[in-house]
Amino acid sequence: MGSDEPGWDLWRTFAAVLREGSLSAAARRLGLTQPTAGRHIADLEKALGTGGLFTRSPRGLRPTETALALAPHAEAMSAAAAALVRSASASEDAVAGTVRISASEVVGAEVLPKILTDLHIAHPGLTLEVMLSNASSDLLRRDADLAVRMTEPKQQALLVQAVGQVPLGLYAHRDYLARAAALERADDLARHAIIGFDRDTASLQTIKAIWPDLPPFTLRTDNHLAQIAMVRAGFGIGVMQRAIAMRTETLVPVLPDVFHADLPVWIAMHEDLRSTRRMRIVFDALVQGMAAHVRAGRNEPDRG
Repeated sequence: MGSDEPGWDLWRTFAAVLREGSLSAAARRLGLTQPTAGRHIADLEKALGTGGLFTRSPRGLRPTETALALAPHAEAMSAAAAALVRSASASEDAVAGTVRISASEVVGAEVLPKILTDLHIAHPGLTLEVMLSNASSDLLRRDADLAVRMTEPKQQALLVQAVGQVPLGLYAHRDYLARAAALERADDLARHAIIGFDRDTASLQTIKAIWPDLPPFTLRTDNHLAQIAMVRAGFGIGVMQRAIAMRTETLVPVLPDVFHADLPVWIAMHEDLRSTRRMRIVFDALVQGMAAHVRAGRNEPDRG
């Protein structure tokens, strides 16, 4: 395509419209005017010669089949551009600059705050970006620099360290147990309010594989933080990491001899980042912090 190849500014606007669903929202996100964003999309359509990329609907702009086919490549370009900015934010030897971390919702909200606060106190020159998602980020595509994973990373070219096994169990608020039916064995759970997943097929299958005796869920939500909040509010019985449940004195383990499991934890980053000092420091802080979380769930003394 030579000199007619679409510039990055066009692709950046295209990716923003895909994410935001409208020209106005994409323009705000990028610091552009709406007419400029519209012109970028029109110029991209002209350069590609593929017809329209979006159609109007009552809910905003809907991507066409062509746009959906281009979406993964545009997102990869966005991730690479962001990685370039992070890489240029400080020298390799400086403990300063930007580091992007990917973690699950529960780890990000319940475990990382203490770890990252201590890290910030020790290294105030760091700027930390935290991406919370229960889907695994692509470290090779540089969606993030480092990741806390609850499934073993399978990609090549990653530096991976196993941290340990986080204990899981069923928990309920003592007020719930005081008003609910007797609970002495697994069969009794059929008379209780159980909090679990809605449409998250992978999580549903995992829970049922670990604990096949769990009855149907009374409250269903795929948001892990909402499940924890409902347990803390006394709605019913739900799955929690033991170290997190132990922080709330009013939460009680339910049939711990029957319903217990372990959730493995790994810390991962692209191996090309291992020589960058700020990346290694954050990597080590995540390893140490998550190891302390594992020990807390097992009532082991903190060796850190």
